[in-house]
Amino acid sequence: MTTRLSIDSVGSEVSAQESCGVVWLGTVPYRDAWDLQLEIAGRVRRGAEPETLLLLEHPHTYTRGRLSPDAHLLLDDAGIASLGAEVVETDRGGLTTYHGPGQLVVYPIIRLRGRGGPHWYVRTLERVIINSLSQVGLASTTAPGLTGVWTADGQRKVAAIGVKIAGGVAYHGFAINVSTDLSMYNAIIPCGITDRGVTSVVAELPDSTNILTVKAVVEIVARQFSDVFGFRSESANAAAVLEATECSTTSS
Repeated sequence: MTTRLSIDSVGSEVSAQESCGVVWLGTVPYRDAWDLQLEIAGRVRRGAEPETLLLLEHPHTYTRGRLSPDAHLLLDDAGIASLGAEVVETDRGGLTTYHGPGQLVVYPIIRLRGRGGPHWYVRTLERVIINSLSQVGLASTTAPGLTGVWTADGQRKVAAIGVKIAGGVAYHGFAINVSTDLSMYNAIIPCGITDRGVTSVVAELPDSTNILTVKAVVEIVARQFSDVFGFRSESANAAAVLEATECSTTSS
């Protein structure tokens, strides 16, 4: 059945010259969120909508970037299905990764022309993530030659990045493991990296287990994104941002 997604808006308090709609979507199937990004990206490209930051969770999903080798997926179709997951081939950069409950997924849909190129964009997203993690008490860093954000010792990845840029507009984005079930990564070689691990904020800060949720991190990330990219503070009118967009979802 076709339903309109239920959404809430999230505000931020940064003064700048441009505005960005910030929208919390809750849990959205991966393909539906991808369709939504493409629709909004087209409107942003045409100047019909403001740049937009989507924040959400996905059900259990393994995604493969354009260059992902088959060998990075360690289970066959039956094995993936036994985990309650699906595999989606995507148009983003990067290799194979996992999305699921307990992970905050962030899709900035913004114009890069006049700001910087792909390298600048990825490095800036890393800064947003590092600043956000600092706000919840987790020290983190980047790793030379690798994309994403890691624990302070550089040994465990806590956030992955994979983006697509088309017509000067970026979409896809990054994912922060907040309270993710890390055993789901056993089905893949995450981002093709075999000599470092994957972690979550809760795994690194066990005292936060009962208080740190994805929704609790949403406003922190939205504020840091606005701060780092220099967007003006204003709550998104979520209904207006998505007024022309519906996602197809299946309910049992």
